[in-house]
Amino acid sequence: MRLTAITLLLLVGSALPQATQSPQNPCPMAVSSGKALSQIKRIYVESFGDDPVSKDMEAMVVDSLTNSKAFTVTENRDKADAILKGSTLEKTSQEAHSYSDGTAVGTVHGSSFANLYGTVPGTVSGSSSAVVSGTHMADATSTSSVTTANDARASVRLVNSDGDVIWTTTQESKGAKYKGASADVASKIVKQLIWDLAKPVAAPTK
Repeated sequence: MRLTAITLLLLVGSALPQATQSPQNPCPMAVSSGKALSQIKRIYVESFGDDPVSKDMEAMVVDSLTNSKAFTVTENRDKADAILKGSTLEKTSQEAHSYSDGTAVGTVHGSSFANLYGTVPGTVSGSSSAVVSGTHMADATSTSSVTTANDARASVRLVNSDGDVIWTTTQESKGAKYKGASADVASKIVKQLIWDLAKPVAAPTK
């Protein structure tokens, strides 16, 4: 039997091993490595700024985070669950107060009396008297004072390893009874963070 060229080619092709074709896998979805707020335990605090006010606020936030015992503050950025970034503002103003009080009392009394007697011829006699008394009293007091008001404000945010902002807050204070305004703001920031961590996480909507 004579084989045509076309039949020969078909036979050769069927004898060759078939190349395995891998199925076309869809591009895999990127898995997020960033942690949610409820998973944050180790925090790196980024510099708030180079000015003295920002440096003081940064140090107070670190101190407040450490004392809370709820977080570990690390200086190794790569090992942190999230990075705390922030900016701060502090201003000092003075208020002058002045008070005055005065009292004045004045009293004047006076009287006059005169008698004249005369006879003819040409004799005149008389008497006169006068009484004058006076009282004056004045009292004045004045006080003045200057009150120094120290106001602080800070805005901070937590950013996970994906660069997503997972938490933010802004706190301000005019100073607490036993500490300054900046220390009070730092304390409020950490208290708010702990409060928000304790909130129940809402179930995702379907």
